[in-house]
Amino acid sequence: MELGAKLMPFQWNGSFPRKKNWALENVPWRHEWVLIIDADERITPELEKQIRQAITRDDVDGFYLNRRYWFLDGWINHSGYFPSWNLRLFRHAKGRYERFDTMAGPDSGDNEVHEHVLLDGRVEYLSEPMEHYAFPDLATFHQKHERYATWEAQVREQWLSSGGAKLSGALFGSPLQRRRWFKLASLNLPFRPALRFIYHYVVRQGFRDGYRGWVLSRLMAWYERLISLKTREIRKAEKLKS
Repeated sequence: MELGAKLMPFQWNGSFPRKKNWALENVPWRHEWVLIIDADERITPELEKQIRQAITRDDVDGFYLNRRYWFLDGWINHSGYFPSWNLRLFRHAKGRYERFDTMAGPDSGDNEVHEHVLLDGRVEYLSEPMEHYAFPDLATFHQKHERYATWEAQVREQWLSSGGAKLSGALFGSPLQRRRWFKLASLNLPFRPALRFIYHYVVRQGFRDGYRGWVLSRLMAWYERLISLKTREIRKAEKLKS
């Protein structure tokens, strides 16, 4: 590539490892640190400076980055979408993505989309946020979340089973562990779409994001309903098999 990027061929065989774990295990990395970034994400100059300083430390093995979402021509600053911590900067030898046996569709089935990194080491946080331009319009939001709902429904069923490398839920753990704990604890609650709206708009102060927060919270309630319907569909299919 003219800008110096090197492409690595990957042919998925329909099983494990998927793309990111395969890369972590097989790419001949020049350096011990990797930064995971998607095509719709941007590293600001301020965050770049923090990253350059962070990778000189020998007492930390990974750093959580905070994503800020651009939605309906503005930034989301609350609504459960900010802060949004993800372990994206880490020593590649010590981190692997959790494993879920899901098929989220032909355009994402070979890749770890929402799985989190499990790191064998010490982590800290970088304060400057990265920018995420995931949903340029409502059509894109609907299209992506239709696919995400399939993945989420499959994963929720697997959360209840044992085995596999998964992020553990812990009420007093990291922010991601707390989030996983609350998701697990709320799986069987009634009126989940309404509760999802209350969570984003009231508990996580989506009202402070104005019209954007209102729309996003309503969309997340729709998303929760879609997940519930897909979960019911999966359970019905499993009953027919047995």
